[in-house]
Amino acid sequence: MTKEIKINNIKIGGNNPLVLIAGPCVIESKEFTLRMAKSLKEIASRLDIPFIFKSSYDKANRTSSDSFRGPGLKKGLEILKAVKEKFGLVILSDVHCKEDLSAAAKVLDIIQIPAFLSRQTDLLVSAARTGRIVNIKKGQFLAPWDMYPIIKKIEATGNKKILITERGVSFGYNNLVSDFRALAIMRDFGYPVIYDATHSVQLPGGKGSCSAGERKFVAGLSRAAVAFGCDGLFLEVHETPDKALCDGPNMVSLKDLEGLLKQVKRIENAVS
Repeated sequence: MTKEIKINNIKIGGNNPLVLIAGPCVIESKEFTLRMAKSLKEIASRLDIPFIFKSSYDKANRTSSDSFRGPGLKKGLEILKAVKEKFGLVILSDVHCKEDLSAAAKVLDIIQIPAFLSRQTDLLVSAARTGRIVNIKKGQFLAPWDMYPIIKKIEATGNKKILITERGVSFGYNNLVSDFRALAIMRDFGYPVIYDATHSVQLPGGKGSCSAGERKFVAGLSRAAVAFGCDGLFLEVHETPDKALCDGPNMVSLKDLEGLLKQVKRIENAVS
């Protein structure tokens, strides 16, 4: 059994129900973000699924320097704060540099360490020292057991509010594959493990100047991960994924989300 991590009225891990972390990849505008948060909260409430809202204020690891990155730290945090205050949601966003942490920790409930930065000691330690929950996305280049020393870096600060997120592992060029044994291996480290189904179908750099993705596999991988055993499901969701400004090819369409969540709930109930 994993450690139980509490945030507001949400409990992650232990014997608690599956948690949903969801939202658009990047903040495209305030109106769009508020609209998405409202829709996602309504769906999660109907299905009685604990819900954490996720969106990025700055995607600093885009393939091309010409790609849309988001509104930036100041404006992005203002929008996330508005989501938090209007809907009473727990907020998660990724932080790419130490300099952002002071401001980010005033708004974010969960600080996410991006997969490409999952071994950056100074960023990990600084994030842990904010006292916030830290969600570490396992790098595509790491084996599941490589996460253990990363966890120890955070624990060394005295912060034991840790989540681990699996998002696939590099499989040749421009491809990822999910090894579900990683969920069990990382859960044995004692902390809740989240499965990121949308980034697991990403094809990094698959279009040359940007990443591609295979959205059609998200539902199957989500069902498999819940059946295998995970503490939460991470899904990036958009009203119209094909028009999204970032990661559209691997995002779930809002209209398809409720059906998928009903499926994973039935699976969760069957295996619990």
